[in-house]
Amino acid sequence: MSDLTHIDAKGAAHMVDVSGKVETTRQAIAAGRIDMSPEAAKAIVEGNAKKGDVLGVARIAGIMAAKKTSDLIPLCHPLQISKVTLDLEADRKGVTATATVRISGQTGVEMEALTAVSVALLTVYDMAKALDKGMIIRDIRLIEKTGGKSGDWRAETA
Repeated sequence: MSDLTHIDAKGAAHMVDVSGKVETTRQAIAAGRIDMSPEAAKAIVEGNAKKGDVLGVARIAGIMAAKKTSDLIPLCHPLQISKVTLDLEADRKGVTATATVRISGQTGVEMEALTAVSVALLTVYDMAKALDKGMIIRDIRLIEKTGGKSGDWRAETA
């Protein structure tokens, strides 16, 4: 069991000690999508959803979520995030969310980027559910990460 990073010699879960790691600039990009009816998508694009500015609220929710990731995901380190951007692109069939998170630190920000996308899309759902309860959140994934000991990584098909 000692080869597992989040399990101690006795098999108990623990937070990894990153104090010996070199501080580097690290960045992660994640993306996801919510599909919906053309009527719901049109209301979002035109700003006619009853709950208000769906994309604006979802953007703020995603940014806030990135900053709170360690409160949501067990064993994640609380981080001093340098930058979070949340891009939301609406089209006739839904919304695509892309989050970029950057830090100068000792551990990566993949979970923060994934959390930002997830919460942004959940917020879109919440704000538009009166228009379409059958919306589908899908394809949330890491697109790219840079920095750190393991080096750079990019999804094969982005």
